Amino acid sequence: MFKQQNTDAPWIREILKSKLHRAVITDADVDYEGSIEIPRDLMDAADLWPGEKVLVASITTGARLETYVLEGKPGTGRILINGGAAHIIKKGERVAIMAFGYTQTPLTPKNILLDETNQILPR
Repeated sequence: MFKQQNTDAPWIREILKSKLHRAVITDADVDYEGSIEIPRDLMDAADLWPGEKVLVASITTGARLETYVLEGKPGTGRILINGGAAHIIKKGERVAIMAFGYTQTPLTPKNILLDETNQILPR
């Protein structure tokens, strides 16, 4: 028989933790094993770790995929999509790169807006 859960219990929710918004994919390599390479300075700004799972959503085409972060050289603005993902999201596309986390309390996500060279725009 179905038992109703206690509605007063705190829920653990998956929420947006950080986002690199309007990033431009600077290169795509289908022969690489997979992942998205992001410059270290952008990873730090968005609080992303190497190996962290991210959702990449193309603003250009609407395509969406999950992959993991590889650390790239800071200050280059180079964001590379690799492996099979390079068949779905191509060089030159604008994307949102989003990471999520679990929490019992609301938080304000880090939302980093990028220009056409993947440099951080002031808010």
